[in-house]
Parts: sequence; structure tokens; C-alpha cells
Amino acid sequence: MTGPGMRGGGLRTLTQDSATARSRDFSGSALRLLRRLTPQRRLAAAVVALTIGGIALSVIGPRILGHATDLLFNGVIGRQLPAGLTKEQAIAAARARGDNTFADLLSGMNVVPGRGVDFPAVGRTLALALALYLVAALLVWIQARLLNVIVQRTITALRSDVEHKVHRLPLSYFDSRQRGELLSRVTNDVDNIQSSVSMTISQLLTSVLTVIAVLAMMLTISPLLTLITVVTVPLSLWVTRAIARRSQKMFIAQWANTGRLNAHIEETYSGFTIVKTFGHRAVARERFRDFNDEVYASSFGAQFFSGLVSPATTFVGNLSYVAVAVVGGYQVATGQITLGSIQAFIQYVRQFNQPLTQVAGMYNTLQSGVASAERVFDFLDEPEEVPDAAVALPPVGETARGRVEFRNVWFGYTPGTPVIEDLSLVAEPGSTVAIVGPTGAGKTTLVNLLMRFYDVDSGVILLDGADITTVSRHSLRSRIGMVLQDTWLFGGTIAENIGYGRPDAGRDDIIAAARAAYVDRFVHTLPDGYETRVSDDGGNISAGEKQLITIARAFLAQPQLLILDEATSSVDTRTELLMQQAMSELRRGRTSFIIAHRLSTIRDADTILVMDGGRIVEQGSHEALLQADGVYARLAALQFAA
Repeated sequence: MTGPGMRGGGLRTLTQDSATARSRDFSGSALRLLRRLTPQRRLAAAVVALTIGGIALSVIGPRILGHATDLLFNGVIGRQLPAGLTKEQAIAAARARGDNTFADLLSGMNVVPGRGVDFPAVGRTLALALALYLVAALLVWIQARLLNVIVQRTITALRSDVEHKVHRLPLSYFDSRQRGELLSRVTNDVDNIQSSVSMTISQLLTSVLTVIAVLAMMLTISPLLTLITVVTVPLSLWVTRAIARRSQKMFIAQWANTGRLNAHIEETYSGFTIVKTFGHRAVARERFRDFNDEVYASSFGAQFFSGLVSPATTFVGNLSYVAVAVVGGYQVATGQITLGSIQAFIQYVRQFNQPLTQVAGMYNTLQSGVASAERVFDFLDEPEEVPDAAVALPPVGETARGRVEFRNVWFGYTPGTPVIEDLSLVAEPGSTVAIVGPTGAGKTTLVNLLMRFYDVDSGVILLDGADITTVSRHSLRSRIGMVLQDTWLFGGTIAENIGYGRPDAGRDDIIAAARAAYVDRFVHTLPDGYETRVSDDGGNISAGEKQLITIARAFLAQPQLLILDEATSSVDTRTELLMQQAMSELRRGRTSFIIAHRLSTIRDADTILVMDGGRIVEQGSHEALLQADGVYARLAALQFAA
């Protein structure tokens, strides 16, 4: 088999290393992720409105509670003063006896001498505060529900985009990358984006609006104290930025290392029998340990440095809190501000610092999510297949009989390294063309070009006179049935796996195809017959039975062209005879291409092509090639002698 997947891990490694080393745009990726929310802009507007309402009500709360404190404090002080005096007379009396501090305190209070605490007014104030907090909580709950809808719809759309992207990528993309690494991007990274967005977007929105609202309320109380509070913000931002620079690189490395670990696990588990057979368990464990250690090192570093943000910003915030408490206490004592106002202001300081601390605390989550988003966006930005032509092949008939022609075809998986060189051949309608040759000769590459998994570098491939690059891939591939050496069954019943060849086929059609492919013989020995479920790897049935099911699938598809790629290489002699009979029936009336190493399976082929180094070195019938005493004759002598 010729293809990039058979040329070692050089291409895979190069691709992955270059992707890892690629310069990252953290801000750009974050904005791109945010823009994916725009389809939900109406719900987003409702979320913003509810958030503003909830924050506004919750921010008013401390001011109302401060007013309640003032009512209590005024009542306590007023009850200690002689009744019948005015506030000004009480202040003057205090100064007359030399108690200037108490006089300054009274000057800043709304006190009535001789009057105690107005408990009904305190009760009404507290009830108002409670009502505001309840309404604010209700608005926040509704906002959270709507935000969850936005996030889930956005991630669902992202998963759909990833799924559609998978089907639009060329086969070369999958040949040059490990499946585990790709699966990590489309599963782990998308899931991480979902959790990160769910956790951060609400907090970010709430934090920003809270800071703005609290700042406005603080300015109405004391511009001086507000300045003291705000002056520490640049210091917090500087600390956050300094730490983020270190942790950002580590988050990128964390998810890249996670992708490599998943790739190793997928490869090891897929070939676990081979790993155990050849005694490579120790090597596999060692490689797992190395990859796991890399994930640990990068994850520990990312979490450690990002985790420093929260305590650092909390410390800086506490500095402003202490400064406000000292200066505010002095202002209360001097009558510049009431006790309730400083109480409210201190609450606002905590509300002001809390969002900053929360943002800093969730910064590691945000960085992790954006790092995953970068990997997903890298995948979505990969070059896609050349767009299809809208033209479909004509219906099968007199003019569409299955004539295939390769005319001066050149192709290479990498520039400057041709795999097919100036190849020309013709397969007449209904004929069987067998392709033989050593490994790496270009046999499977020929099939990949005919299926348009890859496009030729130069030359042309014609199907019934039509250049296959001028028709849609779907139209082309719907004419072709394939039976590969590596069988593929999905988790489902035997009937469902056969029906995969033609989705609109009825039960009778499926059974007829099964009988033609000799599947019916062993199906009746199974407990549930055609409803017997097979695992995704077909582990509960034999290799030969799996292959017969794939042949039945090809029968059901009723293709115009047939490709058989070493379909009998892994079965016993008895099963091979059944498969030969089934494939002979399947080839009847169809143009067929058979890739084979067992020359005994292609004796009856109309034309045998012997390929070597991407060229046809011999062609003719079995008998003619034996008489020519060339490459084919030597291959036959080796096989039949054995």
C-alpha cells in the first residue's frame, strides 16, 4: 500500500511540531470565540439587560442598609441628648464644654435631640433592602438560565462546524495526522471550551458591570475614598498580566501534550494485540509515562502560575480596604461622612475588589479555554478539498458503461517525490483489471486517484470519456463499490451494516445481497440472525465473516465500478473460496480493479498490470505474462513454489 500513512512518522511529527510551534494569538482567539455568540444576540441582549437590572438592585442594597444604620445610630445618639434642643444647640453646647470631636460627629448626623430609634422606619428600610435583594436574585436566576441556553447553542453550533469540517477535509489531512490527536481536538478541546465559556462568560459580564455600578455608587459617597480604592487597580492588572504571560504558554503546551497522549493511547489500544504479541508492553508503558509526565509538567505549571493570580490580587485589594477603613474612620469622626455611608462604602470596596479577584481566579480557566479554542480554530482553518463541480455523471446506460482511462498521470504525496509517473492504462467496460507489484509500487495510490481521495498532479483520469475532476465527488463515488483489506463495521446489527451500502434498500434487498455474498450461511447460526449486533471492531465475528459482510454491502450498492483491495488476504482457504465465488458474482458485468498479492486469485483477470516504482512494467493476461518470463513470471514462480 502506498500513501503517506506508510512512509513513517516523519510527516506526522513535522505537522504536529509545526502546529505546536505556531505563533499564538490569545486575544484574537478570545475575540473569535466571543464572536461565535453573535447568532444568539437577542438572548445575549436579554442577558445583559437582566444582568444590569440585577446588579443595579444589588448595588443599591448597601446604600439602603447604610441608611438603616444611620437611623439606628441617630436614634441612639439622639436619645442621649436633652429633649427640646435643636441639633445646632446641641452642637454648640458640646463645643462650649470643649468636646469638639463629639460636636463634629453631631454635625454630620441627622439627629433629633431627645428622640430614640425610629424602629418602624428601620423596619421599612430593611424590608425594602430585602425586597431589592430578592428581585435581584430572581433576575440573576433568569439570566443564568438564558446564558446557559446561549452557551449550549453556541457549543452545539461549534460541534456541528467541526463535524462538517471533518467531511470537507481531504484524505491527505487524515493521512498526515494521528487519529488520537485529531479526536482530542474535536472532543476534549470542544468540551473544555464549553466548560470554560460556561464558567467565565457569566462572571466576566457580571464582574465588569458590577465594577462600573459600584464605582458610580462610591463616587456619590466620597470621591477621595473612591480614588484610594481605584489607585490599586493598575497594580492588580500589572500583577495579573505578569503572571498570565507565564501561564499562557503552559496552557498551550498542556493541550498540545494532551493531544499527543491521546494519540498514543488510541494507537496502543487499537493495536493492543500486536503490542502484547511482540512484547512491547514495557515500551508502550514507558512512552505513556513520558507523555503523561509532559502533560503533568505543563498542567502543573499552568495551574500553579495561574493560581497565583487570585491571592496576589486579593492581597492588593486588601491594601485598599485597609486604607479606606483608616481614612473613612477619620472622616466619620470629623463629621465629613456618616457612619452608614462609610459602612456602605466598605461594602462597596468589597464588591469592587471581589469581581477583580474573581476574574483573576478564573483566569486559568479562561486561558485553558482559549488555548483549546486555538486548537479547534486551527482545525477549522485547515485547507479544504477543492470545491466540487456541480456536474453529475450521466445515468448508467449506453453512454455510461464503465470505461476507465488513465492518461499520462503523474502524482506524488509530497512535491518532488512522484509515486505515479506518466501512467497510462485503459479498462474496458465489464473487464477485470488486476494490479500486482511490490509494496510501495503505487497500487493503492492508483485507487486513491480513481476515487478522487487525491487529485492528480498532471494528466487526466476519464470515466466514460468524462474527466473525473469535472464532476462531483458524490456522483463519482456513487458509481464505485469498494471491498478493502481492512474491513470496517460499525456498532449495530448485521442487517444495518449490510444496509450501509444503500440507505434506501429494503429488508428483501439486504437479504438478497447477503445470500449472494454467502453471508446468509453463517447468519442463521447466530442467536439473533440478521439482528445480531456486532461491535464497532467486529470482534464478536471472524475476520472472514466480516469480509463477507463488506462484500454483501458492495452487492447492495450495485456499483458500476468495483475495487477489491487485497480482500482475501486475512482469511482461511475455505473462506477464501467462498469469497472468490462471491466476488466473481459481484464482478459480473462491472469494470473491476483488483489489487492482489496472491496471484492465484487473479488468474481469470482480463488484464494484469505489473507495477513497480509508479510505472506499469508489464501488462497482459496470466498466461501471456508467464510466457514473457518477466517480473510477473518470477513473482509467480516464487509464490507457487512456496
